[in-house]
Amino acid sequence: MQQDARTTTDGGTGVRRLPNVPRWAEVAAHAVPLAVLPSGLWRIALVVEFPDWYGEHHWQAWERPYILMLTMISECLALLTLGLIRPWGEVIPRRIPWLGGRRIPIRAAVIPAAAGAVAVTALCAYATLNHFFHFVPPLNSNGEWLPTSGPGKWALVICYVPLLAWGPLLAAVTVAYYRRRRADRRGELPRWTEMPFEAMATRSPPPATGNGPR
Repeated sequence: MQQDARTTTDGGTGVRRLPNVPRWAEVAAHAVPLAVLPSGLWRIALVVEFPDWYGEHHWQAWERPYILMLTMISECLALLTLGLIRPWGEVIPRRIPWLGGRRIPIRAAVIPAAAGAVAVTALCAYATLNHFFHFVPPLNSNGEWLPTSGPGKWALVICYVPLLAWGPLLAAVTVAYYRRRRADRRGELPRWTEMPFEAMATRSPPPATGNGPR
């Protein structure tokens, strides 16, 4: 199996890395899935009713699948952040039919990532402000919703507070990705090329042109 000439392989994990990714961007990208994980665990506990902080709620048939799907989608989207620091975020893996080996245009990665960062930040900001100012009145004194007091409330807060870091972390990693790809643009092939990096690395420089000394 061919390996991208610009990548290195971590001997301990076998993970292929790009050598020009800043260390802070590596840390930030890995922090995103970890920031999203606690809220997902909370929702799973909610569905299985352990502990029984939500026991008075009468579940509709669609609610449990919806909450589980929301948890899976959230974590998958968080894991996509790793693509901004890995080779598969620049070149589509060859195992993908029809598209494998093609370069990913910078905008195709940056625009969705930036939009996601803005959306997640706005959603988390709204949820935080709603907690204090009650744009949507809280239930669960009589109206059964999420815990508003006791251990259930504190568990909810502890699990959801890390989500506040998702948007800023994603934005920072997106900026690092954009700057890195722009810096590499001089040696970049035309978008959607299928030419492997090995061939790009061994290409001869173009002949000099102009009216220089002969």
